[in-house]
Amino acid sequence: MARDQRDNYYYKAKKDGYRSRASYKLKQINKKFEVINKGDTIVDLGAAPGGWLQVAKELSGGTVVGVDLQRIAPIDGVETIKGDIRKDRTIEKIREIVKVADVVLCDAAPNLTGNWNVDHGRSIDLCNMALECACKILKPNGMFVIKVFEGDMFKGYFDTVKRHFSFIKAYSPHASRDTSAEIYIIAKKFLTSPVRWGDVLDVTIEKIGEQGDGIVMIDGFCVFVKDVEEGDNVRIKIKDVKPNFAFAIAV
Repeated sequence: MARDQRDNYYYKAKKDGYRSRASYKLKQINKKFEVINKGDTIVDLGAAPGGWLQVAKELSGGTVVGVDLQRIAPIDGVETIKGDIRKDRTIEKIREIVKVADVVLCDAAPNLTGNWNVDHGRSIDLCNMALECACKILKPNGMFVIKVFEGDMFKGYFDTVKRHFSFIKAYSPHASRDTSAEIYIIAKKFLTSPVRWGDVLDVTIEKIGEQGDGIVMIDGFCVFVKDVEEGDNVRIKIKDVKPNFAFAIAV
């Protein structure tokens, strides 16, 4: 608390009526990456005390839902759910309010022990739960923003998120403290395609496209493969996935 009281963002939050200094992190993330647009439906996981909910409502003006294990004090125009995102009944409660979300946010952190290895592991576990929840409620091309603690398991989690979105970036907003190990993953364009980044598949090249790349259709989804010929039986690795097509290399 003493550190917070010396923090400019702490005082600014008090002055501006936000429940948390973290409100400015979301403002800075959105200014750079434009994850929230007018009219968006937004679900905030681990939302207490509600600083991100306030900003999300300001930015979208649409339906905003906050979920947390703790009760969230009421915010005008915001729906709140007291529940565990690991439970199906919590997902059902979310879907009673919104069928699908344009944006899923998560600024949650685990209860800290002071043991960095334990805290980092708990952070990644929480992030995996949030990603699983997001994949159940996001619409195609939806957005996902989540806080992660840096550490040995960060890259593995980053790569896991990358499999589900066509754009992904790690970012530290200015409002984060210099001493903080937190970093945010910004993921855009949620994928519903039958292939994912990193997939390895055995295929037959069906034809050659106008740009010289091989083409193979996987469940109606087009994959372009470099340096192959029509009729080749090859093993490919997916290197990049877009909403309507993907790129791969022969391995």
